[in-house]
Amino acid sequence: MENKIEPIVNEKFNTLLPILDEKGRRLWAAAEAKSLGRGGISAVSKATGLSRTTIYQGLKEIEPSNAAKPATNRTRARGGGRKPITKVNPIILRDLEGMVEPTTRGDPESPLRWTCKSTRQLSRALQVMGHKIGRQKVSELLADLGYSLQANRKVREGSRHPDRDAQFRYIYNQVKVFQENNQPVISVDTKKKELVGDFKNAGREWQPKGQPDSVRVHDFADKNLGKVNPYGVYDQTANVGWVSVGIDHDTSSFAVESIRRWWKRMGQQTYPEAKQLLITADGGGSNGYRIRLWKIELQRFADDQGLEISVCHLPPGTSKWNKIEHRMFSHISMNWRGKPLTSHEVIVNLIANTTTRQGLKIQAEIDSNSYPKGIKVTDTELENVNLFKADFHGEWNYSIRPKCSSY
Repeated sequence: MENKIEPIVNEKFNTLLPILDEKGRRLWAAAEAKSLGRGGISAVSKATGLSRTTIYQGLKEIEPSNAAKPATNRTRARGGGRKPITKVNPIILRDLEGMVEPTTRGDPESPLRWTCKSTRQLSRALQVMGHKIGRQKVSELLADLGYSLQANRKVREGSRHPDRDAQFRYIYNQVKVFQENNQPVISVDTKKKELVGDFKNAGREWQPKGQPDSVRVHDFADKNLGKVNPYGVYDQTANVGWVSVGIDHDTSSFAVESIRRWWKRMGQQTYPEAKQLLITADGGGSNGYRIRLWKIELQRFADDQGLEISVCHLPPGTSKWNKIEHRMFSHISMNWRGKPLTSHEVIVNLIANTTTRQGLKIQAEIDSNSYPKGIKVTDTELENVNLFKADFHGEWNYSIRPKCSSY
């Protein structure tokens, strides 16, 4: 509210300023703050430069209970009153900015090197340095200096591969060709593991006042329920998705089985004439380009369904650009925010009931199969994969054709 109201209040104040004495300014500011309701005092204080104490005094004077009492005709001469702290103590701004300046965050000599920089901590540190100041005044000074509360922002992607942008262009062109030929294009990935049970789930939802869901204090996995690995398959063309909720290990066998289930339950019906399938995936994890078992399992899938499987991996450090992350997984997280994932049934229902304005539909089911880790793939087994590498970064872009294929 303050950002929109302040310019309006400031304009009114500057218009009336030449004709108002001290008392008039005080009463006008109080009336304006009262009309704005919650947050009005702060907004008027910032817009006019009058202290909150002055506005509070004005509010007391305009209260109906005080209306019959003689008004206090206290009017200071121009230049009277308490001087701003920055006039009385000009070095306080320098000391304050020295604590929060980005270039000093790593300074071991900074008094708040290992402390949360709240206004209370800042005011205490300034008091130790000999300044007389409270947290409210610290907040006002920080605003005057152009500082605001900031959260961390995820923008660093690690080392940037020289062919990063070229790989994205390659993926874009491949997707376009497949879609123009009415061949399926899917984005795949594993969502983060989730604890099953009455554990706290991030986010909030509307509940009867004072009746939040009760959950465990500690996030130790339940021995009976354990964790789940939701592996997702997102159809980039049809805007539909599939999630296999695994209860065992997140391996390449589990990943490809999830793709197989999507194909049998959804893909075949959408693309009955399909001869090819394009998969876009991260470069690591159970569907990583270095994982031998991933290629072995894709060969089995290609043989079973008679499909040529093309794979394009995202370049290193760019997993957040995977389509499934912001077109499906993010909406699942929003749909179950604030809801304890108390059982497998709850998880499946929350995933399957996730929708968006753009028409996203998701199917989900529990995959109770066992997927042991540590399966070794020999060089001979890998050589038997009917794999064809693309001319551009063949380690990222390749096709696996059915062994019975006429290619």
